Amino acid sequence: MMRRVLLSLLPIYAFALYLYGLHLVFLTLVVFPLGLGMELLFERRNKKKATEAVFVTCMLYLLSLPPLVPLWIAGVGILFAVFIAKEIFGGFGRNVFNPAIAGRLFVYITFSPHMTTGWLSAGNFGIDAVSTATPLHQAAGQQVDLLHMVLGFRPGSMGESPIILILLAAVFLVVTKTAKARIMLSTVGSAAVLMVILKLLQVPNAMDILPGLLAGSLLFVAVFMATDPVSAPKKAGSQVVYGILIGAVVVLIRLFPLFTEGTSFAVLLGNTFAPLLDQVFTRSKA
Repeated sequence: MMRRVLLSLLPIYAFALYLYGLHLVFLTLVVFPLGLGMELLFERRNKKKATEAVFVTCMLYLLSLPPLVPLWIAGVGILFAVFIAKEIFGGFGRNVFNPAIAGRLFVYITFSPHMTTGWLSAGNFGIDAVSTATPLHQAAGQQVDLLHMVLGFRPGSMGESPIILILLAAVFLVVTKTAKARIMLSTVGSAAVLMVILKLLQVPNAMDILPGLLAGSLLFVAVFMATDPVSAPKKAGSQVVYGILIGAVVVLIRLFPLFTEGTSFAVLLGNTFAPLLDQVFTRSKA
């Protein structure tokens, strides 16, 4: 299962390398050794073997970062992800929260000046890239280039922009029974419905549905983060509610608080309620 997830992420990594250049390679050389090293340190002390899941954590965390994030911040985040969000809970299969999202959110809050300004416009292997704002930072109602957003040539976290590759990865993961389609669809669907409702109610700064779905990391998170088999609920009904919760919270955090993007907060909130949702749906069938 972990190998299939990694395989689905490789085209997205290659696209990010084309857009942002060698800095992604340097980040890779920091994130993967530190993540694997932390995993080996704890698993060997517990007389266990490290699993391939740590590579998925490293890849997802890496692709969730802004392209200009300093190397040392990336290193701090992956250490937090593996140590605090995974090993403290007992290692693979016991973590309550998605480690990659937990590490990303930790550095997002702790080092917010670096994490909220490290954006680049799409360049050819990073050569022509210039600092810019992401579509989510633009004013509500401002015209955005939807074609460029679909093709992935827009600023954002390194793995969030190639929409077509993310959708193809979603199909691959569902067909190979690696991830649950109901979690993806309920996450994106609830976000879409809420965006339409807010727009109809003429709520200030409410985004149109297409820019709202294509901008930011909603699709990337719905496909790769929300579907984490360890931190997501196990019952079919609870998975639908879990996805609805994540999608709705993403839209609300984008609109009302000071944080421009709400996907990380939404997934961790969903992870928190996952065991409770499973209990509720188990009792309802009893």
